[in-house]
Amino acid sequence: MRRTESIAILAVLALAVSALSLFGCRADNATKETNQPDSGQTVPQAETPFPDPKTPATTIPATTINDKRPVIVCFGDSLTAGLGTEPGKSYPDYLQSDLDAKGYQYRVVNEGVSGNTTKDGLQRVDSIVAMKPAIVVVEFGGNDGLRGFRIEDSRANLDQIVGTLKAAGAKIVLAGVTLPPNYGPDYIKQFNDTYVLLAKKYNSPMLPFLLKDVYGVDGMMQADNTHATSEGNKVVARNILPLLLPLLKK
Repeated sequence: MRRTESIAILAVLALAVSALSLFGCRADNATKETNQPDSGQTVPQAETPFPDPKTPATTIPATTINDKRPVIVCFGDSLTAGLGTEPGKSYPDYLQSDLDAKGYQYRVVNEGVSGNTTKDGLQRVDSIVAMKPAIVVVEFGGNDGLRGFRIEDSRANLDQIVGTLKAAGAKIVLAGVTLPPNYGPDYIKQFNDTYVLLAKKYNSPMLPFLLKDVYGVDGMMQADNTHATSEGNKVVARNILPLLLPLLKK
């Protein structure tokens, strides 16, 4: 009887050890599996070069939300964004410094998105209106021209951008650009005329060429010969400033 009981006990112990070993293997496998990427999951990809126009490029700090100064929005493409320069060295950054130095209590907001066309700007214009800006510096068109878009389409988009902002109560400063000679004199003339016509239509001050005294000057342009360096952006801010001053209040 005792022998039978001993055999039974040993059998139970053997089963228990076997079960524990099996559980340990399963647990170990489960642990290993959790450290492996799930083939059904989407692996995060590198960020696209240009932010989605519908997505804010930066998170607005709490201090900015509480800033009650009137807003000047610099609204445009990579020339406004400061592509290729270090943070804090775009022309809107230098414009803020220049205004501060002169005692003007305004907050400059950089709403430049690299790669934007006039169509992209039009898609973003409602977000600019929502900021209730006092002044908007509008700089679009370069990417349209470089891609050979129809002048009529670009002009209509820019017209709608400026018209929408004016209707919302913002004052407008137009910043123009131009194209290389190989685009042909007729196309370039129509392109340049867009800014002149809209400035007259909306009675807005205009800078015919944003890169005045920058383009072709040593140390002012990046290697791509399209975007200003940080030193060039200082000059761009100085180009814009005289157009802004008559619109400002102290």
